Amino acid sequence: LESFLEARGKTEALASIRDDFPHPKKISFARQGDPLGLGHAVWCARDFIGNEPFAVLLPDDLIQATPGCLSQMMDAYQGTGGNVVAVEEVAADLTSRYGILDVTEDDGRLARAKGLVEKPSPDDAPSRLAIIGRYILQPEVFEHLDKKVTGAGGEIQLTDALAATLEGTPFHGLRIDGRRFDCGSKMGFVEANSAFAAERSDLHGGG
Repeated sequence: LESFLEARGKTEALASIRDDFPHPKKISFARQGDPLGLGHAVWCARDFIGNEPFAVLLPDDLIQATPGCLSQMMDAYQGTGGNVVAVEEVAADLTSRYGILDVTEDDGRLARAKGLVEKPSPDDAPSRLAIIGRYILQPEVFEHLDKKVTGAGGEIQLTDALAATLEGTPFHGLRIDGRRFDCGSKMGFVEANSAFAAERSDLHGGG
């Protein structure tokens, strides 16, 4: 693409690509051979992570926030340690689409969990506080992912592995100050494009 744009003198588009994307040498890839679930996908990256805390960001959840979602989570993490996830309240009939927290303490922004349930029915959901695709995790989760135990949908679920760490590792859900878009749905994808485009003067005709 860069060669194509350069050959046609598209200097602004070329500069945008080079400025907006990280250098290839800063990106490493792990291939997930089979679609065995989010827990398995994270497990596939274990050799890159080693014995360090790490973040997981799911691309079908976009979060428009200032400061950014992960920055807000890092601020919370400095005080709590352990595992921290981004959460939001969802409608009761949507709990079967998310990992749901079973909460023991909640100050309205930060909730401490005593349990986690992956995709429960509305009747079985311990709350409506759902994980929304951002995680700061401790490497101990790999001790459970290594067992490759399958859960909901016959997949290796990250939520199940995190639930297994609760006894020894604090777990908190943080309500993010911002707007979240579920790009797994067509309407969410359209809304995200519109909202992020509105922030860019080159797209909405601003100065």
